[in-house]
Amino acid sequence: MSGATGAMARGRAATAWRRLVNWFAYALLPAEFVLVVCLVAGVRIPPAVLTVSEVAVTLLLLAHGVAFLRLRRRGLGAREAVRALVPEPALRLVGHELRLMASLGRWTARRPDLGGPGATAFPHARDQAALMYGFAFVCVVETVGMSYLLADWPVVHAVVLVLDVYTVLFVLGLHAASATRPHLLTGDALHVRQAAHVDVTIPLERIAAVRQESLFSHAKKDGELNLAVGSQTSLTLELTEAVDAPRLLGGPRPVRVVRLHADDARALHRALRDALHDRPEASLTPGRTAPSPVPDPPASA
Repeated sequence: MSGATGAMARGRAATAWRRLVNWFAYALLPAEFVLVVCLVAGVRIPPAVLTVSEVAVTLLLLAHGVAFLRLRRRGLGAREAVRALVPEPALRLVGHELRLMASLGRWTARRPDLGGPGATAFPHARDQAALMYGFAFVCVVETVGMSYLLADWPVVHAVVLVLDVYTVLFVLGLHAASATRPHLLTGDALHVRQAAHVDVTIPLERIAAVRQESLFSHAKKDGELNLAVGSQTSLTLELTEAVDAPRLLGGPRPVRVVRLHADDARALHRALRDALHDRPEASLTPGRTAPSPVPDPPASA
């Protein structure tokens, strides 16, 4: 009994320690950002403030290191320990950036993520390529222009140059993620993906209706997920039961209607039809490219 009580007390102490470390990080990071901005702007910072800042950062790193080691001693794996220490929104943002950079590597090496054996890939990035390349070109022009304008301020020039180059990589990474992460159809599910932040698994048993239709306007509604490419979607899925499509920062988002785009929408519709042909409750409607016209009002007598 005393052993269980001691374990509970240690667990509460560990939780309190992690909360204290997180609050310390939340307070320190904005202060460090303001300090960096002041240094870049040429504001003279007292040496004592710089010393306190360096000591605080060192203490924060040590505190996270101690907390990580304690979690490891309790039997958690490295990933589980990191997830326990770092808030989920921060982890998802870092994971998103890493997936973008990894997608750039896959795109350069022409090694898309095509899933495992038995998966059929349906690309969906073709119709946005021109737009993304245009954005990247504009970012390159802006980088050159800012480099010329800030040539007399070396520190500001270096910071802006890093941000501009990263922006170019970010835009290319968005397109690379879409190009290397196509939709995947397996024997039991459709994996709907977009860029590096959407990867939703829809079991085939939950698909009640599939429609091939081209839509160019998508009003935001609860329970609907619109994955437009080039401002359009070409397939609409209606589900018998909601699936979770987590938001970028991890918030839950149950959806029962999914609209997506594919370079070859007919092929994806046909593949879904073949996969669902044994399910009589599924409604596979033919393709549709425009809504039916609204009838004219009856003429008055």
